[in-house]
Amino acid sequence: MSKRRVELGLAEAALLFAALGDETRLALLRRLSDGGPASISTLGESFQISRQAITKHLQFLAAAAIIDGKRAGREHVWALNPARLEEAQRCLETIGRGWDDALGRLKRQLEEG
Repeated sequence: MSKRRVELGLAEAALLFAALGDETRLALLRRLSDGGPASISTLGESFQISRQAITKHLQFLAAAAIIDGKRAGREHVWALNPARLEEAQRCLETIGRGWDDALGRLKRQLEEG
């Protein structure tokens, strides 16, 4: 069965890339990517910021659907959503192809003119 690829709308892409555009959020994503699902307490051990700040960053990432959170007892455990990052990669590839096409047209115009 083939996967259906859906292009991101502009508003959705903007939210996704805004979420990825912060150093702390990228570090949280790297930690979740390398170490797997983790609680806020566990994540907090790696950062020199308050638990509240980490929570706000995680909520921003969750709003962009880059991570998913669920309750595990008294803890809230966060996990990476790889499908969402694949959407970001496809979006960047589309933009890259557009640049390649534009540069190819410019090259042809310069060679002809």
